[in-house]
Amino acid sequence: MDEHVQKPSWGLTAWAVAGFACVMVVVYLTGMNEVAEVASAVQR
Repeated sequence: MDEHVQKPSWGLTAWAVAGFACVMVVVYLTGMNEVAEVASAVQR
């Protein structure tokens, strides 16, 4: 019986990690924007 072992798909893993990193950057920048708005409102 021949068993075919699939190699790990590192290309897919790399794309998944890159996509997750992009989402985290967007969330971080959005959070920083809200902090900046609150800080500017406090300074007035």
